[in-house]
Amino acid sequence: MPKALVLYAHPCPESFCGALHGAVTGALADRGWEVDDCDLYAEGFQPVLTAEERRGYHDVGSNLAPVQGYVERLRAAEALVLVFPVWNFGYPAILKGFFDRVFLPGVSFTLADGRLSPALTHVRKLAAVTTYGATRLSAVLAGDPPRRLVTRALRYTCAPETLRYLALYDMNRADAAQRAAFLARASREMEAL
Repeated sequence: MPKALVLYAHPCPESFCGALHGAVTGALADRGWEVDDCDLYAEGFQPVLTAEERRGYHDVGSNLAPVQGYVERLRAAEALVLVFPVWNFGYPAILKGFFDRVFLPGVSFTLADGRLSPALTHVRKLAAVTTYGATRLSAVLAGDPPRRLVTRALRYTCAPETLRYLALYDMNRADAAQRAAFLARASREMEAL
């Protein structure tokens, strides 16, 4: 059974993002994926890269020690699915911290002679399901960093066959019908992943 690692980053399970998380994990399980549901807040993930971790960042092998369990989970995944809200045109700090601490040299990329190469090539499917308080135009004018990071930086580390970026923009004004439609879309997209 293929394994999907779902990184969920919202502190409130009763939020709309919490509903998206449930829809995503449910649809993946229904499709036959073994879901490794990594709720960063519930697990108490510590997002701060310490001075010691930074000093040992390029020490491939020993750099894994503080986050070994998360690295193993990432290495076991054939799909990586992010479920998060966009706050201040970026990831929640806990998700950004996950990338800082877990996407290490020797884990997400290799560095040889000053050249980067992707190291998560076993991750064949990459998806993000997110909400923005801002309109699509506002996000575009701000450069839409979360979309760019998923579709460029993360995509490069994985080289996926399938990439999905699902965003509900203008969340603050979305009515019940718009939210329901986005939930249904997220489920459909995960069933097709």
